[in-house]
Amino acid sequence: MAFAPMGPEASFFAVLDQHRASLLAALRRGGGEPAGGGTPQASSSEVLASIESVIQDIITSVARNEAPAFTIGNRSSWENIKFEDSVGLQMVTHFTTRKIKSDSLKSVKKFALILKILSKIYKLVQSNTYATKRDIYYTDSQLFGNQTVVDNIINDISCMLKVPRMSLHIAVAVPSNIQGIRNLITDAKFLLIVEKDATFQRLLDDNFCNRMSPCIMITGKGVPDLNTRLLVKKLWDTFHIPVFALVDADPHGIEIMCIYKYGSMAMSFEAHNLTVPAIRWLGLLPSDIKRLNIPRDTLIPLTKRDQMKLDSVLKRPYVTCQPFWRKESQRERGRNIGRGRSRLHAPRARCGIRSRISRIAPRAKGRR
Repeated sequence: MAFAPMGPEASFFAVLDQHRASLLAALRRGGGEPAGGGTPQASSSEVLASIESVIQDIITSVARNEAPAFTIGNRSSWENIKFEDSVGLQMVTHFTTRKIKSDSLKSVKKFALILKILSKIYKLVQSNTYATKRDIYYTDSQLFGNQTVVDNIINDISCMLKVPRMSLHIAVAVPSNIQGIRNLITDAKFLLIVEKDATFQRLLDDNFCNRMSPCIMITGKGVPDLNTRLLVKKLWDTFHIPVFALVDADPHGIEIMCIYKYGSMAMSFEAHNLTVPAIRWLGLLPSDIKRLNIPRDTLIPLTKRDQMKLDSVLKRPYVTCQPFWRKESQRERGRNIGRGRSRLHAPRARCGIRSRISRIAPRAKGRR
């Protein structure tokens, strides 16, 4: 689905209704989506059986005087990823793997940590209780070293067992069981995803939700955690209302919008539960910097790291197939000398959200 501007006479909510009708028509043409959306959550008995199978393999290896190892899908290689516009980034069926060996100095600690966390998960599932990643880290913070180690191992376990992470009874702060939410009701006309909490709070201060009522506004406070993505997916699957992303006009903002829309390489094995390809890039677009007359002194120069991130984003499969995204990203690259990126904290960068939405209507080609 693509967009093109309409004249100022277009009614704001009429255009939103038109966009929603086009989304629903596209769903019907594509056969629709399951009511719950995504891959069904694995039952507790299935998760327990999967863990027991892994442990049985370890016992068998030890009985044969062989060094046990975990075999895990390689989540850091683009060779294991395929892209479909209707789903996003997915792990291929026959993916390459890596072994976490118990007899290797390089991986023996990780092998032990995986085994320890598997034990924690087994107890959580068996007792039907939940814990956060932070809870698990603090059970032995000196052993784990840092939170990132725990986060990566939990994702590896989810990939290895081929079950959604929520089925492991690992939760994050708010709320703990998105997929268990039932009986949702709303009269919202659209959902706005805001990249940063500072922008989110400023929009609240500006009375945005009342002025644009009825609407839903969500922020992941930067790179979204799993439950923020699950919540956006849940709201889309339940209501099929237009979803827009408001992010900084820099490589990191563009990538965050893409995570909501098409997912990430690291979580590609769970794409069906997390991605919302219907999301539309509302702004802040690099081309908005000139259109909104944003002062030069509010622009932040692109760093070398920003430039590397932009080069990486431009190579992603979802950018190469979308001319509008590529054009906007290249504008950002061309603005590197003397101007840099713009963030949504500038007053003019925050203005015109209603105008931008009301000037958008579906057509065959354009930006997505």
